[in-house]
Amino acid sequence: MREAMAVAEVGDDVWGDDPSVNHLESVSATRLGHEAAVFCPSGTQANLIALLTHCGRGDEYIVGDDAHTYKWEGGGAAVLGGIQPQTLPFSENGLLPLDAVAKLIKPDDSHYARTRLLCLENTQHGRVQSLESMQAARAFVDKHGLGLHLDGARAANAAVALGVSLADIGSCFDSVSLCLSKGLGAPVGSVLAGSQAFIKEARRWRKVTGGGMRQAGVLAAAGLLALDEGFDRLHEDHANAATLATRLADIGGLNVREAWTQTNMVWLDLDDDTGDALARFAREHEVLLAASGYGARLVLHRDVPASSLDQVVEVITEFFAR
Repeated sequence: MREAMAVAEVGDDVWGDDPSVNHLESVSATRLGHEAAVFCPSGTQANLIALLTHCGRGDEYIVGDDAHTYKWEGGGAAVLGGIQPQTLPFSENGLLPLDAVAKLIKPDDSHYARTRLLCLENTQHGRVQSLESMQAARAFVDKHGLGLHLDGARAANAAVALGVSLADIGSCFDSVSLCLSKGLGAPVGSVLAGSQAFIKEARRWRKVTGGGMRQAGVLAAAGLLALDEGFDRLHEDHANAATLATRLADIGGLNVREAWTQTNMVWLDLDDDTGDALARFAREHEVLLAASGYGARLVLHRDVPASSLDQVVEVITEFFAR
């Protein structure tokens, strides 16, 4: 990948003449089942410019209360776009119940924000949303006159788990973001796909939010390689996560959310407020994991081969045996 970046053909992407970026955007649009795409530095920005394109000031989007676009992206849509989030809880399987969503759509009345968009995730904390559920969401928003955006940061994992193409997923939505820097393995970058008209407007918002890049082909080359070769081994991450979940299940002091281990994530509920201490202890023993309070998330990826699972299990076992 570094070699591909070193020899990448570049231009000035702000002017639209970086051939590597243009190629990445064309390939990404096709792979995601859309007409066009725009390359962004991060998934947060890809989601932000999608929301800014779908919604105006005083508009509203409906979103899960633990969704990335709402909870983990700095409130950007509200801060920068004056867009109101209307949240509701995810179901245990990571879905947003459409009957509950329907009750949150505001009437056409000046007292209310204007409901414009439904925002979904796949995967949602590693939980896979079925193709049927996404098709149902498509029919739902068409009935209610809403737009539909997918935070597809890990849509590649969802596609592999479902045995479908990215286009099968992406074509259900008006817009879809995809992180190239998650399981696909690029060092940086995400893409946002949609119609030609949508992406033209989104590209303007990318500039407004500071995402205009110059010789970005060095990054696009990595993204292209990630799209070409990153899918081939995602099933290994899923298998490693399932193995790790099984091996951790008998350790005292924690509980594995077994139903949540559907792709490359293992979620732990801790009996006591030991998450921060677990993260520190693991780091001291050369294992990096996200843990705080009463919970932990273990994410498997290309740099965590099956041969390293013994070390992970040993470190967590030692921590809880102290």
